[in-house]
Amino acid sequence: MIIIVKRGATREQITEMVGKITSMGLTAHSVEGQQQYTISVLGKTEKVDMNEFSSIAYVESVFRVSKPFKLASRAANPEGTRIKLKNLEIGADRMIVMAGPCSVESEDQVMRIARAVKAAGATVLRGGAFKPRSSPYAFQGMGLRGLQLLKQASQETGLPVISEAMDLEGAEMMMDYVDIFQIGARNMQNFSLLKELGKMDKPIMLKRGMSATIEEWLMSAEYILAGGNRNVLLCERGIRSFDSQYSRNTLDLNAIPILKSLTHLPIVVDPSHGTGHRHLVAPMALAGMAAGGDALIIEVHDRPEEALSDGPQALLPSDFSELMGKLVKMGRALDKNVITELERERTAA
Repeated sequence: MIIIVKRGATREQITEMVGKITSMGLTAHSVEGQQQYTISVLGKTEKVDMNEFSSIAYVESVFRVSKPFKLASRAANPEGTRIKLKNLEIGADRMIVMAGPCSVESEDQVMRIARAVKAAGATVLRGGAFKPRSSPYAFQGMGLRGLQLLKQASQETGLPVISEAMDLEGAEMMMDYVDIFQIGARNMQNFSLLKELGKMDKPIMLKRGMSATIEEWLMSAEYILAGGNRNVLLCERGIRSFDSQYSRNTLDLNAIPILKSLTHLPIVVDPSHGTGHRHLVAPMALAGMAAGGDALIIEVHDRPEEALSDGPQALLPSDFSELMGKLVKMGRALDKNVITELERERTAA
């Protein structure tokens, strides 16, 4: 059940409303937007008489949510969620780009690439310290040392960092090193991990499972939101299809406008994993932005032939710089501001 509070309602009135909800054995989740205040009511609400709330003078409207994902639904926050990260904001009418290597391989490697993606305009540095691999013999990441190198790169460039957490132990280790936790496709339905992430004060980027439906994906996000963490991003990273000869996955761009109608959560598009081939990354990045994505996450490597993971899908720094220029131009046509690192620093100053 969703309660929309009238503009001008006082803090005391909202506190009174939450107290009333709690006294009925229900749970209240409040979202304060720029235009309205929304309270999502969770629990056994089917027997609650909505007139008990709609008759209150400072309540604008009350309605039930039929979708199983209550907190992730668009109705819970019609204005859309904006995730604040230092002096950066993800969501609304802007587009940001996260870029960097698939995995941290050495100090020299991560520093070179961090400087290159910042110079091209990326506003978040991506890099894996822990790598889930299909083969137990493949490179698994540098672990703690990789996190330390990401932190070092962040301190030098000023870029916040996103990196993948594979389990609770790794997530706890990452708290002091990473600004956004990435949860990979393999862990999308690791519900025990999602519950713990709901208790953490870090933005979470939740990747879609390789064969997950949109509703299954949103229900996984619901686990994090229900735990109290409101800072969730959804990442479309491609779904498993039958044609693996020409594309690693099928990047489901249909999902973006569908999600825009269903949820208030910002949407990230991953054209690197979504295609698996360097020559497909830029076209699908542009398509992802045109479809309504709020952010892109792109793999960049200056020596892809030496990369320990996913070299074939990594853009060269020069290719990435060219793509950033195209994204800025497209943003003007779409009335969507592409936030580059130089603009972010100028705004901060």
